[in-house]
Amino acid sequence: MGDGTGDRARTPTERLLALFDQHRLSPTQRRIAQHLLDHLPEAAFLSSVDLAAEVGVSQPSVTRFAAALGFSGYPDLQRALRPIAMSAVADRPDPETVRRNELQAAVDGEIRNLEALRQTLEDPSRIGTLGRELAASTPLTVLGARISAPLADYFGYAAKRIHPDVRVVTSGGSAAYDALLQSREAGGAWVLAFALPRYAAETIVALRYARQLGLRTAVVTDAPIAPFADDVDVLLAAGVGTRLVFDSYAGPVTLASVVLQAMADAEPARTQARLEAYEGLAEDVGFFTDR
Repeated sequence: MGDGTGDRARTPTERLLALFDQHRLSPTQRRIAQHLLDHLPEAAFLSSVDLAAEVGVSQPSVTRFAAALGFSGYPDLQRALRPIAMSAVADRPDPETVRRNELQAAVDGEIRNLEALRQTLEDPSRIGTLGRELAASTPLTVLGARISAPLADYFGYAAKRIHPDVRVVTSGGSAAYDALLQSREAGGAWVLAFALPRYAAETIVALRYARQLGLRTAVVTDAPIAPFADDVDVLLAAGVGTRLVFDSYAGPVTLASVVLQAMADAEPARTQARLEAYEGLAEDVGFFTDR
C-alpha cells in the first residue's frame, strides 16, 4: 500500500481508520484495530505474539486480522503500519482525542448509511407494494436470529399494534420449522426476516424452508449483494455501522420503521381502529406512567 501525498496529508489516525474501513472485521478483529488506534506508535512494532498478549486475543487471531485487511501475513501488515506509526511520533496524538475522533467517525458512518437509505426511498413504490403485501398476510411471520433477533422483536412489537396476527420467531431449527408450517397452514403468505452480519445460518435455512412451503419472503439486511439474495423474493438493504466493536444499526432500524409505516398506510381504517383500541386498553390498564 502506497504512502503518497494524499496519505501524508491525513493524520495517522485517519490513515489507520481508512485502512480498517475498507474491510469487514469481526468483533475480535475490531478489538485489535482499536488497540492499534489507541497505542500508536508502540503497537505497530510489536510481534504478533506480543500484540495478541496486549489485546488479550490469540496469536492466530492477529494473523487472521492481517489477512482480513488484505495482507499476506502479519509482517506485511507491520510494513504498512510502521510508516504511519513513525509519522505519529513527532506529533503524538492525545489518546482522548483519538478516541473522540473515532467515536465521531462511527456516527459519521451511520449518517452516511442513513443518507444512502434516503436515496433508495426517493421512489417509495417498492416499499408501498411490500407494505400492502405484508399487511394482507394473515398471519404475518417475522423472523430473526442471534444479533438480528432484537430487530425482529422490535418490528413484531410495533406490527402487532396495526396487524391482527403477527408471529415473531427468534429461534432456529425445528421450532422455526413448526412456526413457519403453522403460519402457512393458517393462511399466511409472507415472512419478513432480519438477517444482519454475521448472517445467522439458521435464518437462511428457515427462509429456504419458508419458500418450500410456498411462503414469500422479504429480508432486511445490510447490502443488496448478501450471500442469500437469490433465496428471497424481496431484499431491502440498509448499511450497518462497522466502526465500533459491534455493528450499529441506525439504518436497518429506520428501514424497519419505514416498512411499518407502509403497512399502516396500506390499511388506514384498520390501523386507526387498532391504535385507538390499544390506547384505550393502555389507559384502562395503566401500561404506562405519565410524566
